[in-house]
Amino acid sequence: MTQTPDPKSPDTRMDPATLYREEIFSDRKVGTIRQLMPVKADTSPDTSRTVVYVGQTQILTTMGALPLSFEIEARSLEEAVNNFGAAAKIAFERTMRELEDYRRQAASSIVIPERGSGGFGPGGMPGGGNIQFP
Repeated sequence: MTQTPDPKSPDTRMDPATLYREEIFSDRKVGTIRQLMPVKADTSPDTSRTVVYVGQTQILTTMGALPLSFEIEARSLEEAVNNFGAAAKIAFERTMRELEDYRRQAASSIVIPERGSGGFGPGGMPGGGNIQFP
């Protein structure tokens, strides 16, 4: 019996036209750089696409270690190493802005009473025990 795919399930098929071979470089102190080299499905180099460099590090915060992953603009590993610090700083600042936005959104959440109840549930108690978030 053939099952129809669930439209809610994620598409887990890999695209053979976007494959990369990965090498990892680390100074064992600050972080790692992942060098992603484009390849074809037969593992030969794909010279029509550029090499991608991805930096990874952790920043210590009052809430613990915050992992950061970010793309580094570079044409070589040497250039990626030189650009690592600046790219990490930008990623950290962007992450902190996003966290602040999440905090602001959470602080401004409003509890909305159920429609038609006028804010009072059974027994005249406000809310009726059914808290809803927008």
